[in-house]
Amino acid sequence: MLKIVLVGIGGFMGAILRYYLSTYIQKLAQSSGFPMGTLVVNLTGCITIGLLSRIDEIKDFFSPELRLILFMGFLGAFTTFSTFGNETIQLIQAKRFDFAIINLLTHVVMGLLAVLAGRFMIDILLCHVTSPLNK
Repeated sequence: MLKIVLVGIGGFMGAILRYYLSTYIQKLAQSSGFPMGTLVVNLTGCITIGLLSRIDEIKDFFSPELRLILFMGFLGAFTTFSTFGNETIQLIQAKRFDFAIINLLTHVVMGLLAVLAGRFMIDILLCHVTSPLNK
C-alpha cells in the first residue's frame, strides 16, 4: 500500500507540473498549430530521467521509496507519451502530414538523444566518462 501512495504522490506532482509547463509553452507557440507544449514536456522529462537514472546508477543515490516517487510517479505522469500519440493522430486526421511526421521524428529521435545527453552530462560532471551507450 505504501508503494501505491508513493507513486501517487509523485504522479500528482508530475501531472500538475506537466499541465502547467505544457500549457505555458503551448500558449507561447499558439500560432504555429504544432504541439510544442507536449514536445517540451517530453524532452524535459527525457533529459531529467537521463540525469537522475545515471546519478542513481553511479552513486546508488536514491532509496527504493524515492525511486518510486521520482521515476514511476513523477516522471511517469510528467512525460505521458499517450498525449504525443493522440496529437500525432489528430494531425494525421487534419491532413497535416508534415506536422505529424515532424512531431513523430522530433519526439522519438530528440527524446532518445536527450536521455543520452542527460546521462553523458552526469558522466562529465562526475568525471566518470564512458560511452552512455555502454551502460
